[in-house]
Amino acid sequence: MSPVHDESSFGSAIVAALCERGWREARPEDYRADLGLDIDELFAFVDETQPDEWSELLTVYGGDSHEARRGFAQRLDRAIADDGLLHVLRNGVKDRGVRFRVAHFKPNLISADSVLDGYRANRLTVVRELPYATKQTDRGRRLDLALFLNGIPVATAELKNPLTGQGVEQAKEQYRTDRDPTEPIFTRRVVANFAVDPDLVFVATRLRGRGTRFLPFNTGSNGPGRPGGAGNPAPTAHGTYATSYLWERVWERDNWLDLLQRFVHQQKHRTPGGGTTRTTVFPRFHQWDVVRELTAHAATHGAGRNYLIMASAGSGKSNTIGWLSHRLSDLHAGTDPAALDPEAVADRRITPGEPVFDKVIVITDRRNLDAQLRETVGSFSQTDGLVVKVDEKHGAKSEQLARALSRDTGKIVTVTLHSFPALLDYIKRNPTEIKGTRFAIVVDEAHSSQSGDAATAVKSALRDLGLDADSDDEGATTLTVDDKLKAKAVARSRAANLSYFAFTATPKAKTLELFGTRDVQDGKAVYRPFHTYSMRQAVEEGFILDPLRNYVTYTTYWKLANLNHDEKEVDPSRANSLLARFALMHEHTVSQHAQVIVEHFVAHTRGRLGGRAKAMVVTASRHSAVRTARAIRSYIADRGYDSAYPDLGVLVAFSGSLTIDGEETTESKENGGLPESALPKAFGYTRADDKAAKAGGKGQREYRILVVAEKYQTGFDQPLLTTMYVNKTLTGIAAVQTLSRLNRTAERKSQADLAVLDFVNEAEDIRDAFRPYFEQAHTLPSDPNLLYTAQSRVMSAPVVSEQDMDAFVAAYFEALEKAGGSQSTWEKLHAELYRLLSPRSPGSPRCWTARRRTTSRRPRSSGPISTTTSASTASSRRSSRTTTPSWSGCTCTDGTCSTACRAARTAGST
Repeated sequence: MSPVHDESSFGSAIVAALCERGWREARPEDYRADLGLDIDELFAFVDETQPDEWSELLTVYGGDSHEARRGFAQRLDRAIADDGLLHVLRNGVKDRGVRFRVAHFKPNLISADSVLDGYRANRLTVVRELPYATKQTDRGRRLDLALFLNGIPVATAELKNPLTGQGVEQAKEQYRTDRDPTEPIFTRRVVANFAVDPDLVFVATRLRGRGTRFLPFNTGSNGPGRPGGAGNPAPTAHGTYATSYLWERVWERDNWLDLLQRFVHQQKHRTPGGGTTRTTVFPRFHQWDVVRELTAHAATHGAGRNYLIMASAGSGKSNTIGWLSHRLSDLHAGTDPAALDPEAVADRRITPGEPVFDKVIVITDRRNLDAQLRETVGSFSQTDGLVVKVDEKHGAKSEQLARALSRDTGKIVTVTLHSFPALLDYIKRNPTEIKGTRFAIVVDEAHSSQSGDAATAVKSALRDLGLDADSDDEGATTLTVDDKLKAKAVARSRAANLSYFAFTATPKAKTLELFGTRDVQDGKAVYRPFHTYSMRQAVEEGFILDPLRNYVTYTTYWKLANLNHDEKEVDPSRANSLLARFALMHEHTVSQHAQVIVEHFVAHTRGRLGGRAKAMVVTASRHSAVRTARAIRSYIADRGYDSAYPDLGVLVAFSGSLTIDGEETTESKENGGLPESALPKAFGYTRADDKAAKAGGKGQREYRILVVAEKYQTGFDQPLLTTMYVNKTLTGIAAVQTLSRLNRTAERKSQADLAVLDFVNEAEDIRDAFRPYFEQAHTLPSDPNLLYTAQSRVMSAPVVSEQDMDAFVAAYFEALEKAGGSQSTWEKLHAELYRLLSPRSPGSPRCWTARRRTTSRRPRSSGPISTTTSASTASSRRSSRTTTPSWSGCTCTDGTCSTACRAARTAGST
């Protein structure tokens, strides 16, 4: 084999590239394996950056330089063992009352060049063929590469070249079998171990022998932030590799120090015995890349920009939000105005040398994100109160939010979206000075509701603070309906002082247009995500499973199970929706479905994951859910499965109360008194993981089947869920979100464990629903003039009038003001609004038809359109807002409305 193609040449190319980017090559013999340090590099850094401190420590050691070095090295080793490498790198170490820094990181604001003196003094060295072993049995073993920061090893790498018959898999195997995980360099030093070949990169933060888990650290098949699958694009430049990004970008001096400072952190995990363990978290490439791209853009262009991040399930979104929020909370603009967006500087959306955002508001409905956010941020910052949580446990959320926004402390605020409407009312009643003018809004799981009235309330509360916005002081002037409509349109439009960072796996067209980046594709303007980590890449990298690979319709399942080729099908054209509904709800149909579900679960699912696998039954209505759950329980009892399989418990989930067979019932009542809030935990329990049950204890009731109706179909992460029975029509995003409940990975769980049995949908329709979100979604811009088209259609039918719409809009705004931000009050007033507009007689078929025709062809929701049109479109907005509740009690036989009919209609609408 030519030496050009062996591992040594590969390593030489990497070292040469590093030395061009601020690194130096050090000698392997200078490394002290017993101390885990390169002593010469460590004290060269200390001598240059902290001579006074070293002189003081030398005095304490009686002027003996050799003894002082030995003592300090031992103290540093002990501090790293006790507090962890990351803590010592970021906070330094004390020896005999003298504090030393062992690394200098770049400050947020560089006010003068001298501020960087300590940072520039950092000594980044790379060592080849490092003899790392302290044990006699490991003597002679060497690591291909080791990366040092001021004499402290922080990362290792094993290099392989496929041209020698070995690749990245052999590098992983070498770490697992030939590297003793108890060696000090692995237990108390390095935070990352890289397996590298010219095509792929994987990384492990902790070696555990054969149990070592390597995660991919690749850009994606089409490059970072672009749709595609696993891997890396082929190199295009001469003399480079597909993995050159690792040493040219990630290990580049400034980037590597920033990664150690702002990304790598330790997470605490509770053990079953009540203790805690710490796990080092190293970012995956797409996480590191998206945070850097977002913050770099915001630091140049300031507030007033929107960003959409299409992050598939399995992308590690919670950590990404934590890293991004922390970085945004201390992000400063550069001091050179010429390097900033001149338009943003002129509009005061960014100020040289000042923080880009005054506060970061994280909008999420996930309770566990707050704890994770605190932990992630806490590992980087020692500032108490940096993250402020707003929730119902600490009083009225509106008051908490107002208090959080009025303080200089608490740079990161976590809150639910629906806290903002109440905030507006609270501020009216309790004038509150909001600190700061520019806000970063990080939205966890952006969807259509983010563009509705709740998101409008966010803008209304925070928009244009300190930016010379028009005064809202009414004085003695009474606002007309048109004034209010114009104000509503302005409130929905983009705010110059707010930047949205919206994360979602399944962006709708509306979400893309509101938060996406405008681009040109095939000569047409489109909106696409700012950054993408696709479902395809997540599946191919093994972070989620693919439910479509194990999807089967009931028709196919029946034919496979019965091998009945003579089964005749009914002509679909003879069926109708009422017949279909009757069939699905019919007693015999429900019982037959129950039989299929139970028998399939027992035969296919029950034994999987070591007897832990669980199933979800998706139904079309609350009534269907209750009847299905009852039928499943009944079948289990009739067959004696409750005795044979005591773990075969059934739960049902639905909202509110309903009447079945003359009796009122609720979710809790159907589940034997189990509170709604306790259902997820009860469903997640398994006796197989209960130590008390294993020891002979009674344990808890185990539930393996969950029947749902519009609950737990989104945002429900239960890794033990492997099977889904679908008895509901699913389309678009709903199909993707529902079936994706199965895609979470877990110990013992593989692709073969998944099963989807669909009683209702066609395989082709489900596949089409997944297609837009498998790689990257995009949409065409809305045409603002569609509002005028809708207005013409509405007014062309003799059903509504301008007076009707004015009356309705006036009543709408009056109800909105009475609600005062209270969701429950608004719902009651909204219901009353519709009651006043309900039909007073059966109505003319022609009027009903005209009304139905004009209102069913409205353009896609006016949300995104309202962000691009001016406030002068008040009349058209009024039309599009009031078509649905228009009065429909016309009894005219000729299709025209008499004066008396019009008067009656107007009276009804007021």
